[in-house]
Amino acid sequence: MQTFDLAIIDIVVMITYIIAIIGFGLWVSRKNDSEEDYFLAGRSLTWPVIGFSLFASNVSSSTLIGLAGDAYTTGIAVYNYEWFAVIVLVFFIIFFLPFYLKTKIYTLPEFLELRFDHRSRYYMSGVTVVGNILLETAGALYAGALVVVLIFPNVPMWQITTVLALLAGAYTIAGGLKAVVYTDSIQAVLLLLGSTLIAWFAYQKVGSWDAVLAVTTPSELSLIQPLDDPALPWLGLVVGLPLLGIYFWCSNQFMVQRTLAAKNLDEGRWGSLFAGLLKLPIIFIMVFPGIFARVLYPNLEKGDMVFPTMIFDLLPDGIRGLILVVLSAAIMSSLDSTLNSVSTLVTMDWVKKFKPHLSGKKLVLVGRIATGVVMILGAIWAPQIAKFPSLWQYLQGVLAYITPPIVACFILGVFWRRSNGTGAFAGLILGFIMAIVLLVAPVDLHFLYVAPILFGLSCITIVIASLATSPPSPESQKLVWTVSMYHDETRHLRQVRWFKNYRIQSALLLALTALVVSMFI
Repeated sequence: MQTFDLAIIDIVVMITYIIAIIGFGLWVSRKNDSEEDYFLAGRSLTWPVIGFSLFASNVSSSTLIGLAGDAYTTGIAVYNYEWFAVIVLVFFIIFFLPFYLKTKIYTLPEFLELRFDHRSRYYMSGVTVVGNILLETAGALYAGALVVVLIFPNVPMWQITTVLALLAGAYTIAGGLKAVVYTDSIQAVLLLLGSTLIAWFAYQKVGSWDAVLAVTTPSELSLIQPLDDPALPWLGLVVGLPLLGIYFWCSNQFMVQRTLAAKNLDEGRWGSLFAGLLKLPIIFIMVFPGIFARVLYPNLEKGDMVFPTMIFDLLPDGIRGLILVVLSAAIMSSLDSTLNSVSTLVTMDWVKKFKPHLSGKKLVLVGRIATGVVMILGAIWAPQIAKFPSLWQYLQGVLAYITPPIVACFILGVFWRRSNGTGAFAGLILGFIMAIVLLVAPVDLHFLYVAPILFGLSCITIVIASLATSPPSPESQKLVWTVSMYHDETRHLRQVRWFKNYRIQSALLLALTALVVSMFI
């Protein structure tokens, strides 16, 4: 295995950053006496903080390594996962976020209980906790360890992942969501700056676009891939990708929690749109470096080695330390988010449910303990990810099997008044069973086709079971979107200046997204 050395200045830059970000996180979180302060930052977040935090939490170390690695192996089609987030976020702020903030929920499973019943809440909470540990926490740790092991090749991966987990947990355990979002804001800026520098140095080393074209086919430079493409076929883009996106951005505690902490609905909406805007340049600064690596490193054994190799091969001393700081930011920004989200789920969906009389301070203590446990479990599982073909395929593949039934519950819950608790629970259970069947069946089915199959089966089950049982309560039906809500909001927005009108902002962002995407079709 190839290894690399760090200059003294690189080590100094990294250590300084780590100490500074931990200190800043602890300083921000000096007062967290209540569960609302700890888990939702006192519901006081404004749009810039929300947007930066959403972006930083999404662009983890697994994203930095996974995007470049997949681009190196298959082409730029992996960017579809990024730009499509804009469409999903617009969908989210129109239909889902108003209900979330209106009900003042702490967790997304809590919303399912309000709309359906406790069975759906416990199922989703359990699946989300396990999923966040195996995917977000372990994935971020593994991605970070891929780089660290190049510097310390004799250190076992489990020791590296443990240290990384402890670093992120240092301020997350103490500070809760407030520490997470404010450190994320700093880390988001570093992610954008660092990724831009890598892309610049990589292209300068390549020398010309003609060199790229010499090792890359036109198909590999297109976002639209043929039906038989093993990575991202166009049909999967149409029927599978939206479902993964809706889960990730609309019903995943890991991401949605910072919007639940918004000062008001407008701040939550503007923050979400800001995050969508930050996703657009990713093709230039995180995806294309993987294409450039085809020229620079044509014989890499594994695509996941693209990003680490570029760091140590292309960058001068000092700048290399800065980029490793960026990687540290990516690790910590995703880790702190998932640690905080899982602790919120465990505390508010389970402990408080069964111990309703616990004081706010005791709930905060439970949340801190839960954060520590999740940290340990993620570090234990992370080394196992090396057994999968690639980090990106691991992340997206697992999501395709476990999330469609949950998406079906949220979609029908928000848009179909007749859906009830029995139908929702039946859809979740059948979806879970069918996921296991498809997983073990001797059928080679792309995960983007698995997602719509499971979603469709879950929807059919919810509809049949709901119609066969009693209608939901009038109170739960208030959480269903109606056309009259749209018209009421339209009348309100007529009194709002255009730059504060989220619909105009959304239209402009969608137009900009269409422009970027059109460049690579």
